[in-house]
Amino acid sequence: MTAAADPYAVALVVIRALDAVGALCTVGGSIASSFAGEPRSTIDIDIVAAIDDRQVHDFIARLGPDFYADEAAVLRAIRTRTSVNLIHRPTMFKVDLFVAGGTPLDAQQLGRRRLVALEDGRQIPVHPPEDVLLQKLRWFRLGGAASDRQWRDVMAIIRVQGNRLDREYLLSNAPALGVLDLLQRAFEDADAP
Repeated sequence: MTAAADPYAVALVVIRALDAVGALCTVGGSIASSFAGEPRSTIDIDIVAAIDDRQVHDFIARLGPDFYADEAAVLRAIRTRTSVNLIHRPTMFKVDLFVAGGTPLDAQQLGRRRLVALEDGRQIPVHPPEDVLLQKLRWFRLGGAASDRQWRDVMAIIRVQGNRLDREYLLSNAPALGVLDLLQRAFEDADAP
């Protein structure tokens, strides 16, 4: 690695490229979890984007030569509503670009995104705490309910956000992701002495 590993700087390059082509986006994963719960280091950057095939060529061009981005892979992710990896060559940060429409709540997450200010004045759009929590529960379930890291993030969000969490939103949207039982377990674990 020849450049300083600043995940926010890398995320902002991708966000600006998406904004420039008119693709709405929001940051999730560990970055959003750090704002909603407890800060921690990240091994990748998760971005949900409402991008379509007409925007791909211009998007990749705007990323520039510092990124490895396979146009065919991005187009395939759009067709299948899945994700694609973008690699920031100078830092080797991996950006997981999730195409909106892959989960029932993607449109809501994009509509509910919030701008958060970094210490140096930069701003990034992130999932609100409730959506981060739901996604963390989803990834916990998809990982066989074995990831201590995902569960710690869930518990940190509940503990830090406390009564600010919109429990009605959580309870009404958890079934769409198949995580209502995990949400209820998390609330019980958080309330335990």
